[in-house]
Amino acid sequence: MLIVQKFGGSSVANAERIRNVAGIIAESFLYGNDVVVVLSAQGDTTDDLLEKAAEINPDPSKRELDMLLATGEQQSIALMAMCLEGMGLPVVSLTGWQVGIRTDAHYGIARIRRVDTERLRRELDKKRIVLVAGFQGVNKFDDYTTLGRGGSDTTAVALAAALHADRCQIFTDVEGVYTADPRKVPGARKLEEITYDEMLELASMGAQVLMNRSVQLAKRYGVELEVLSSLVRAPGTKVKEVTRNMEEMKITGIAKDDKVARVTVRKVADRPGSAFRILNAVSKAGINVDMIIQAASQGEANDISFVVAQADAETARKAVADRQAAIGFESVAVDTAIAKVSVVGAGMMSSVGIASLVFEALNDEHINIQMINASEVKLSCVIDAASADRAVAAIHRKFFES
Repeated sequence: MLIVQKFGGSSVANAERIRNVAGIIAESFLYGNDVVVVLSAQGDTTDDLLEKAAEINPDPSKRELDMLLATGEQQSIALMAMCLEGMGLPVVSLTGWQVGIRTDAHYGIARIRRVDTERLRRELDKKRIVLVAGFQGVNKFDDYTTLGRGGSDTTAVALAAALHADRCQIFTDVEGVYTADPRKVPGARKLEEITYDEMLELASMGAQVLMNRSVQLAKRYGVELEVLSSLVRAPGTKVKEVTRNMEEMKITGIAKDDKVARVTVRKVADRPGSAFRILNAVSKAGINVDMIIQAASQGEANDISFVVAQADAETARKAVADRQAAIGFESVAVDTAIAKVSVVGAGMMSSVGIASLVFEALNDEHINIQMINASEVKLSCVIDAASADRAVAAIHRKFFES
């Protein structure tokens, strides 16, 4: 059996945890499996490297930033290789370029184009454990690129797809995917299974279990994932196309994202194309817009609000402000004191009353809803950031603890 395993930064944060992970890897290998392991940078290494960069240059080039950040994962694989060597196991550590992970040229947010598996196959044929630096690849210029935060998940899924692995395990510091963040909601339940679509929505809405791009990749190539703990030996949560209880559970989980901001363009001229010009300016700045609401008033100026990632808020504001004359509006403002709370579930498609229960839960807590967005598998509400944890707990009680 060919197994791809991925261990996050908290799982390899120090020497004790490296030895713990080495034990898990060794166990899989000694059972007779071929094992490929993807590792993230230790603990807060990436944040520390970003701070070091800022001390030298507040605005470094993205190419050089990728060159720096790629070193974090290389430390992890080298240290893990040393640990496994000390246990008498055959092992080799490989960087993204040595593995043959080819990406596009978008530094910092690169996407994988292809994986050349020749080197991987050769090392596996030698009966070695292969350790791969996650989060990184190489572009057409032979420069290092990074895949964005959480990119090691994407590395693992891409390798599992390219190698046609029998199993892809994502090890983290929680025991699986929960109905809500178990660190904030004591009554949160671990799910045995979840669909790709549900997991994708939860990941996109702020659940920090899997990177949403890794779920997209898994769905596209049919890679079944298992999310489980590196600290507790217990079955995790399987992420797959169809689950046994797909129509039984109305909702699967609740997620919170407090790293969002609302951009409001006030008194926009009421004429055709105004909304297009605003959103086109934001799009050209390379920013994704999540929720949009227009306070329409026939024949009068309107307010248009949309939600973006907090890190993109100022760039979005400036992109719109620079087009003020062409668009025609009074002012543009940013509000970062908001959060997005989302309810996700494939069962929502065939169940009535979901929105009513969500709104009732928020009403019981006297929490005001500022924006609403709904799709077949999710319902999202923008609320005051200070109320976000209370909102998640209230909605969870309504659906899972009543």
